[in-house]
Amino acid sequence: MSKSREIYVCQNCGSSAPKWQGQCAACGEWNTLVAEAPTPAGRAAARTRSGGARSDVSSSLAAEAITEPSRLTTGSGELDRVLGGGLVAGSVTLIGGDPGIGKSTLMLQTAAALNRVAPVLYATGEESLSQVALRARRLGVGEATARLVAETALERVLDAAAASGARVLVVDSIQTMYCERVDSAPGAVSQLRECTADLVRYAKTSGTAVLLVGHVTKEGQIAGPRVLEHMVDTVLYFESDSGSRFRVLRSVKNRFGAANEIGVFAMAEHGLKEVTNPSAIFLSRHPEPVPGSVVTVMREGTRSLLIEVQVLADASLGANARRVAVGIDGNRLNMLLAVAHRHCGLSLAGQDVFANVVGGVRLGETAADLPIVLAARSSLADVPAPQALIAFGELGLAGEIRPVPYGEERLREAAKHGFKLAIVPEANVPKRPPEGMTVRGFTRLRQALEAVAGEFARS
Repeated sequence: MSKSREIYVCQNCGSSAPKWQGQCAACGEWNTLVAEAPTPAGRAAARTRSGGARSDVSSSLAAEAITEPSRLTTGSGELDRVLGGGLVAGSVTLIGGDPGIGKSTLMLQTAAALNRVAPVLYATGEESLSQVALRARRLGVGEATARLVAETALERVLDAAAASGARVLVVDSIQTMYCERVDSAPGAVSQLRECTADLVRYAKTSGTAVLLVGHVTKEGQIAGPRVLEHMVDTVLYFESDSGSRFRVLRSVKNRFGAANEIGVFAMAEHGLKEVTNPSAIFLSRHPEPVPGSVVTVMREGTRSLLIEVQVLADASLGANARRVAVGIDGNRLNMLLAVAHRHCGLSLAGQDVFANVVGGVRLGETAADLPIVLAARSSLADVPAPQALIAFGELGLAGEIRPVPYGEERLREAAKHGFKLAIVPEANVPKRPPEGMTVRGFTRLRQALEAVAGEFARS
């Protein structure tokens, strides 16, 4: 019988090579190839045959009953929103985030809430049972905590889940689990792939909802190959600005709901608390109007959020003026300044321009184009914009103002927070504006700047 040769697997992208080399040929990372023993073909074939009871049964789409997936409410409205309405039976959800951001806290609180309506098994591979119990007592969920098991062997975790009849399985974390049939250390690419594949098969065949906690790399991505994100149904990321007590849970993939949906939490003494009105966090009202500040409305999933955009234009002390963008794409900032100069005569040559989004939020949509230029004009002229002003709109290279999606929803959100004047694209002007709000639409950037100049002067 021939001896199986070792293969070298990249711990960053999961590609394999027949021999060791300093740089991975697939992703270009250095010193990421690790020797691993290949999985015997016989075991893989046996595992495939036993993985699902219906692997050899085909069916037409018309023959399948089309029903809404059954969901379990997690006890957290923000988490249910990100999941698309609740936890789907038989789904696999992967949650990533920086160390200490609150992943285990959220999972423990969720497990305690779910345990009131369905049996839950919480498998911890990083902490002992006493450590988990201490955290549960601190969070005030000690009496409602689900069944716990401190184990890193995946086969034993699945046996415990089957024996307890758990409808929800929490694994904290996937990097600590290992399959006994794979000859590599926990956290290796082959272990991550096999453990995740086994958990996906178990979820689909038993109808158990599985929640996986994953570590992230220094680049902010879930550790291990990206194939893990393709194997699961939902991928959520925990985000937080440095030093902030607020946490944003973002959905980057969801087979049962909208992607890019967000939920906002606040880290308090007794765990994570829901923030039902996120606009109040990201929107800071100044005691008096200040130059260079304009409020816009961003769209995240199905939610509209009010965000303050700030621009500071100051005389440059060096030969080359600086352009610094925080929360905004730097190339887009340069493009917007060029459009304003070419079509409106707004010259910022010799000026250092600093753009910032308040609250550590990153604006990835084009609706912030118009408010960025308005804030730059306000800062350069040292004239504050009215506090009751809201603006959004995309700018084209020809100086036109293009409409953005969900214009009416954005206006309603702004009206709820007391904004009286809206500067928007002409195509986003509703037939019936929100009560108490004046909506002015424009097709060209020059027209908008000339009209707003009067509002600046009156403020």
